Amino acid sequence: MLHAMFQAPYAPPEEAARAALLAAAPTPRPEAAPLALSLAQAAREGGGPLAVEEILRGWPLSTREGLALMALAEALLRVPDDATADALIAEKLAEGDWRQHAEGFASAASGWALAMGARLVGRGETPGGVLAPMARRLGVPAVRQAARQAVRLMGGQFVLGETIEDALGRSAKGARYSYDMLGEGARTAADSRKYLGAYHAACAAIGRAARGSLPDRPGLSVKLSAIHPRYEAVSRDRVMAELVPDLIELAQAARAHDLNLTLDAEEADRLELSLEIFDRLLTEPSLAGWEGLGLAVQAYQKRAGAVVGWLADRAASTGRRLMVRLVKGAYWDAEIKRAQERGLDDFPVWTRKAATDLAWLTQAAALLDVAKQGRIFPQLATHNAASIAEVLALAAAKGVDSGKFEFQRLHGMGGALYAKLAEQRPDAALRIYAPVGVHEDLLAYLVRRLLENGANGGFVAAVADDSVPLERLLRHPSVVLAEGPPRHPRVKRPAALFGDRPNSRGVEFGDRRALAALIAARDAAPPLEAVPALDPAAAMARAQAAFPAWNATPVSQRAAVLRRAADALEANSEKFIAAIQEEGFRTLDDALSELREAVDFCRFYANEAERLATPTALPGPVGESNVLSLSGRGVVLCISPWNFPLAIFLGQVAAALVAGNAVVAKPAPQTPRIAGLAAQALRQSGLPAEALVVVPGGPDLGAALVAHPAVAGIAFTGSTATARAINRAIAAKDGPIIPLIAETGGLNAMVVDATALPEQVTDDVLTSAFRSAGQRCSALRLLCVQEEAADRMLAMIAGAARELKLGDPRDPATHVGPLIDAQAKARIQDWLARLPEGAREVFRHPAAEEGNLLAPRIVELRRVEDLTQEVFGPVLHVVRWRGATEAALLRALGGTGYGLTLGVQSRRAGFAVRVAQAVPAGNVYVNRNMVGAVVGSQPFGGQGLSGTGPKAGGPHYLPRFMTERVVTVNTAAAGGDAALLAEGE
Repeated sequence: MLHAMFQAPYAPPEEAARAALLAAAPTPRPEAAPLALSLAQAAREGGGPLAVEEILRGWPLSTREGLALMALAEALLRVPDDATADALIAEKLAEGDWRQHAEGFASAASGWALAMGARLVGRGETPGGVLAPMARRLGVPAVRQAARQAVRLMGGQFVLGETIEDALGRSAKGARYSYDMLGEGARTAADSRKYLGAYHAACAAIGRAARGSLPDRPGLSVKLSAIHPRYEAVSRDRVMAELVPDLIELAQAARAHDLNLTLDAEEADRLELSLEIFDRLLTEPSLAGWEGLGLAVQAYQKRAGAVVGWLADRAASTGRRLMVRLVKGAYWDAEIKRAQERGLDDFPVWTRKAATDLAWLTQAAALLDVAKQGRIFPQLATHNAASIAEVLALAAAKGVDSGKFEFQRLHGMGGALYAKLAEQRPDAALRIYAPVGVHEDLLAYLVRRLLENGANGGFVAAVADDSVPLERLLRHPSVVLAEGPPRHPRVKRPAALFGDRPNSRGVEFGDRRALAALIAARDAAPPLEAVPALDPAAAMARAQAAFPAWNATPVSQRAAVLRRAADALEANSEKFIAAIQEEGFRTLDDALSELREAVDFCRFYANEAERLATPTALPGPVGESNVLSLSGRGVVLCISPWNFPLAIFLGQVAAALVAGNAVVAKPAPQTPRIAGLAAQALRQSGLPAEALVVVPGGPDLGAALVAHPAVAGIAFTGSTATARAINRAIAAKDGPIIPLIAETGGLNAMVVDATALPEQVTDDVLTSAFRSAGQRCSALRLLCVQEEAADRMLAMIAGAARELKLGDPRDPATHVGPLIDAQAKARIQDWLARLPEGAREVFRHPAAEEGNLLAPRIVELRRVEDLTQEVFGPVLHVVRWRGATEAALLRALGGTGYGLTLGVQSRRAGFAVRVAQAVPAGNVYVNRNMVGAVVGSQPFGGQGLSGTGPKAGGPHYLPRFMTERVVTVNTAAAGGDAALLAEGE
């Protein structure tokens, strides 16, 4: 039903959407101006001790101090050991001049201990030296306790209570409340059960304490990602089967206590799933007639109007009154980044804040129209004085009674503004949205809210800045939007992310229509064709014959072939995705990502070739010309692996070809047909047939090709052992010394300290270790976790890994597919059967290991040195380390000899720098996953045992496929430098 009814485009073009928004928006109401000014003045005069307005006035987020404060608040309370806490405090206190901002703020805060500490920290002191002078005055434990108490004090201003009983005890009498029990989503089944139990307990406690009737009675806000560990679009069937029954029981409990229950808003890719679940609750017989069911709608999503329209239709068709909480949106920067990473046509959210503000007003007006009919009770969440005043004026103009809607604010924010509103409009219904939970868990949530509300474009930040005139702050958003650009000028559209080349196009799996179209096209793709065998000598002869003409082809024409091939890959994406899945057994998201990487390689190398094509004039004396130029080497042998059968094959081949070489390509014996399909795309794009010869075969064929005297260079991706063998073969050959570009494997580590956020570590570890069944050169092999925080983190990682779905990679819900073949599985099983002494398997996924499936494992080792080989599959090794042994850990990691990828998870910038400097690695990733390097952004390749360089997808890669020539001409040979003589003085 949902798919047929909700047809709003996921990410419509902003220009057209802006025009439609301006046409539909309510016109400014002049009568709103006096109230807006009065509310804004109240907000500017102060929100009380430690209100967000006061924090932003004291330490704006545009300053180093403000950002350091946020980092300290987000991390400090979860740090279990004193030494790491001291290091974190020292680093953050040393990041700015706290005294500059603390003078007027300390008295207002009356207890904000960091202001006291700031007076003891000298300007410019290093992190290591900050605590020393403070400790001499106060003692280290006192400073540490002061900082922790300061953060708890801050948390207490924004978290109503650590338990629902505490929150109820602190709730103001007579005020309306909606309680939000959680800050972050569940990663494990145990967490989801715990959170669901907390919701039920809260429901009962609130119900016992509540008075009055709906809509006055309290509400409970539920985050669906908190009660299911895989709340994602691709796991739709599982979510509907497992989450919905639990949610129905919770809704029944809320109904029994006559409470309102609101499904909280989440990221854009989860919207359609959330609407389907909401619709399921609407049609649940046991909830018939209940008027407490609510949904949060994000105005910054371009689909907000469609959602409000859909809710109005569903309310009418079911005869129900629904509660709709209209918010402006909580994940703006994450939505922008996600759309850019996925190569979408545009963003699902507005890029300008004025558009979001106007969309909020427009949807508020639409909700008021339905509220007048009694079908929807709008809950309008905002801290913006102008938005509130406009809504009240609109309601009066529409004849909507003030009892038919309410305003909401976040606990700890907007207090002064709402107090003035209650004073001037005592008829207005007001509600407080109150987070409830332990500070350690909720401070990450708190910081996100502070960053959202404190962003430079927002009302809360601007009202705290006395230099911003209130008149400018209160302008109607339609005026601001109309007079400015249609989109944010500094936010690059996904297609324009890389400037001089189009970003590869992707598909958002949370967009059901797009996903269904992709699957249908994939399933209709023709079967792969076999690649005929070819004699190595004949292949080399064909390529040799083609080289002179291809090398003489202008670079612009060679680059055009690659660009046409990139376009062809996108235009026929279903064929290549089907091929990767059929022959390489990759999951759907992996296949799509690989196709996009191949497209990016073609376009990037086309641009690079044209950049390098222009001869370079070099300096020299008068009467002499020195010009450097590049050209192809001859026949380049490209040997590609099975784990990226399209992207690495095409990346190697495209680079060699556009540099002017002819290519003999030997794909892995497991995936020759994908290589054949890619070669066909190049030929259909204008590549001469003989310039690229694909030769399928195994190791013996590869050795014969390496030994051929016509080979002018080799690009190889595969095992370190094979790279060594190729290197020896090259050294033993007579004739020219040729270059070898080798990218091999690694014992890739991630180092995690006690300041890291466990949820973020868990997400990044699962992606890094188990995506592609661990069959990536860059995959995480060794997780090094600080002992003081290890138990909690490892339990969360294991619990989250248990929720991964293993099986058929063609199913979009599958997270882990099979290994490439039985031999690969046998090699890993052999390693697991003879683990080093003291090692133990602490987790194994419960799925059956049918065929070539291998269940993900976690194996604890005693030390780094126990991991003696690259285990190319879904096996995560773990080593614990104590804070005092950091230096020894880094020495051990640096001593492995490998250097491909390295991850660091920490809220201490200094720690991340130390790890990166001590451990050799071609790619270092801080506070993110370690896989999926992007062409042109994260050039990929290692050092030491992990490869020769240069890095693929980087600016130094293409010249390695070329020869350099300098032509020097004595321009004075005819009797003088004519050009110089002609210039005169």
